Amino acid sequence: MKNPVLGVLSFLLDKILFFVKPKPKRTSVTDENGKLYETSLFKRGDLLEVPRTLFVHFGIYLGNNRVAHLIPDILPALTCKKARVENVVTNKRLIAGVLAKMASVRVDNVQDFAYGAIILVNSMDRHVKNNPLSNEEVARRAEKLVGTTSYSLLWDNCEHFVTNCRYGTPVSLQTDKVNSQ
Repeated sequence: MKNPVLGVLSFLLDKILFFVKPKPKRTSVTDENGKLYETSLFKRGDLLEVPRTLFVHFGIYLGNNRVAHLIPDILPALTCKKARVENVVTNKRLIAGVLAKMASVRVDNVQDFAYGAIILVNSMDRHVKNNPLSNEEVARRAEKLVGTTSYSLLWDNCEHFVTNCRYGTPVSLQTDKVNSQ
């Protein structure tokens, strides 16, 4: 014989859930072109790599769909208006930042950081001699460096930023490769 109390509870639960739609935990985000990024695979402090046409761009995942990355940008030196500076960096701003040797470590969402490209996670671990620091230490180091900084394509770029955060020493395998040729 069935328990009538369980039947009533089941009925009430069905009716409550009909009106209240619980939202599943968001573990992925989609960019404006429909590209899906499975952020549940990223851990705070992970080193993210995004292949570009001529180079690879790097950042540190901070959690909650946020990435800290160093990017050439002249605008923070020209204005104090936070709203203007927070916009996605355009190619003109990038080029002006490279020429002026100005950059910023900024925090963007995963979609803006990836800009439609695939994201590799911690693939530098097998190429760098130093062991990675703890993920929490990596993220804290990146967060401390947010703001305006100097920039050099060869000596102080996004790869130097992330390797300093993750391994404790600034290294750029891309520029080492260029310099050795």
